[in-house]
Amino acid sequence: MTHPFEPAFPEDFLRPDDRSPVEGIDESFVFTYDTYADELGEGQRWSRWEDLEALMRGPEPRPDWVVTSSGAIDTELGILKTGKEADVFLLEREDPHRPESAVVMAAKRYRDTDHRTFHRAAAYTEGRSMKRSRDERALKRKSTWGRQVAAGEWAISEWSALRRCWELGLPVPYPVQIDETEILMEWITVTVDGQLETAPRVAQVRPSREVVEGYYEQLRDALATLVQAGIVHGDLSPYNTLAAGDRLVIIDLPQVVDLVGNPRGMDFLLRDCANMCAWFRSRGLEVDEQELFGELMAHAF
Repeated sequence: MTHPFEPAFPEDFLRPDDRSPVEGIDESFVFTYDTYADELGEGQRWSRWEDLEALMRGPEPRPDWVVTSSGAIDTELGILKTGKEADVFLLEREDPHRPESAVVMAAKRYRDTDHRTFHRAAAYTEGRSMKRSRDERALKRKSTWGRQVAAGEWAISEWSALRRCWELGLPVPYPVQIDETEILMEWITVTVDGQLETAPRVAQVRPSREVVEGYYEQLRDALATLVQAGIVHGDLSPYNTLAAGDRLVIIDLPQVVDLVGNPRGMDFLLRDCANMCAWFRSRGLEVDEQELFGELMAHAF
């Protein structure tokens, strides 16, 4: 007998164990989710992509290989290069549920004590101005990005230069993100015997005449684009350009200078031309830095 205060349920309300618990439920109320590990292994960390502000992420549209999953894990793979102000490591970012999308990136880390005292800092920073209104707004809001801009770190300088150069269509590594003194960027590679390896510096290669000529045309185009934008690399040489097969890639950009705003902007540009032309002459190409410099000046003014 049913108690007068107990509701009477239909006979089929309680489902047998062999029926799906979501059977008969509107699909719009049903969702699935993947769980992630609570602990990470040695040399691993969670990706901080979701925690970063817009200006701390790479420019859009982003390449398809960039992993933006909030559940992605960064795994340290080892050191790639040491330098005076920073070291470069290899880092793999992978979403455990999408291992096929894993990507290896270069992680450039400026040293906390050294990167603020770049040995030629005064010559490079003279004449710099806060041209980007978004940086000024970030400073006023005292946002995370604003605090990094205010710190005047060389990491910020390189990040801003990479973003700007990428947006200009220049051959530089894609900047993925900046987090304090670490910049994650595209790992520039070549394939050797079916294996990916870091692209060598231009100073280390002896390419064919055809490839050398191609490199020079790429260099001229890149320098012309830079001066048209009013900027100079400032430390360009065969040691901070990479030979990625037939492609020339420019790296190491923390010291970019304003061509006109910096009193030594022209001198830096001429030196960049001289450093690169010396290498091309050593590879049998008759080029002249004064001629290249004059050609670039025609683009600048």
